[in-house]
Parts: sequence; structure tokens; C-alpha cells
Amino acid sequence: MRHLLSAIVALLAAAPLSAADLRIDPVHSRAEFSVRLLWVSTVTGSFEGIRGELAIDPARHSAIVSADIDTESVRMESARLRRWLLAPEFFDASRYPQIHFESFPVSLQLLSEGGDVQGLLTLRGVTQPVTFHLQANHCPPHSLAGCVLQLKGTIDRTDFEMRGRRGALSDRVNLGMAIVLTNP
Repeated sequence: MRHLLSAIVALLAAAPLSAADLRIDPVHSRAEFSVRLLWVSTVTGSFEGIRGELAIDPARHSAIVSADIDTESVRMESARLRRWLLAPEFFDASRYPQIHFESFPVSLQLLSEGGDVQGLLTLRGVTQPVTFHLQANHCPPHSLAGCVLQLKGTIDRTDFEMRGRRGALSDRVNLGMAIVLTNP
């Protein structure tokens, strides 16, 4: 019996650590957006309040990314544009204080090598399927702590009931996230 316990302890010590879930580092992670204004200039902003996790399924060698972004954490150069962005015709931050993204299961290999990540984005209480492109980061799939997941994609704001100022503001919004993964 003692030899069996020793063998189990040795086996557990040699097991990869990838079974643990990872968290999104809220201090070092960010989300950004840009949208064309009057087809001449571009309005940009970034969100500082991003948090979430990477839930790993070691049996399937896959993970699910889940991220929440606080709409009030948006930073922009213009205070006037920031107020308008948080108003009911755009983010409606008082009614919808969070933006949520949850990926469909993604292979751990893809998280390292890059590729398309599909999932659901909830914005203004509307949930739509989206695809983000993940850039390669060359982190080992079994050791993602400390890695930065850089995702980029485009959404149509009318899909999320943002129909205000369509003559002045493009329907296409470019989104990007730089998610830094840490141990819990």
C-alpha cells in the first residue's frame, strides 16, 4: 500500500499544471475600439476595466475565454465624446454597465499559434456571434500564465441596437483586446 501511495504522489507531481484555470489580469489587460466619424476621422477609446478567466478543460485540450468589460471604464481624449459614448444612443452605460464576451471552446494549441476565436458578445443586452482573430504568441499550450492574448475583430454596431447618428458614424466598429493571463 505504501508503494502504491508513493507511486500516486510521484504521478501527481509529474502531471502538467495546465489543469488550473487562469485569470485575466485586470491591471495589465485592456480593450480598445475605433469607429470612423464622418468618413474623415477616427474616434478611438480604450477600456481599463476588463476582467475574467480562461477556463481550461485538460481532458479536451481546450479552453473557454470569458471576459467582462466595464463600460464606465472607457477612456477617450474628448470628455464630450466620452459622455456621448456612455449615453443611451451608444453604450447606454447606466442600463448596461458591462460588455461580455465568451468564446466557444478553443484548442490550447490555437491559443499559442493563433487563429480565429468564435464566441458570443453581449453589448447593450444584445448577444450576437462574433469572430476575433487571435495573434500567435508562441507561449507553450501547457503553460499560458504570463501570456498575452491579442484579439482583433469587427462588429456592426446596428447588430447591437446602436443605430444613432448613422449618417455621421460608421456602422463598423473595430475591437481589440490584449488579455494578460495570470494564475489565480
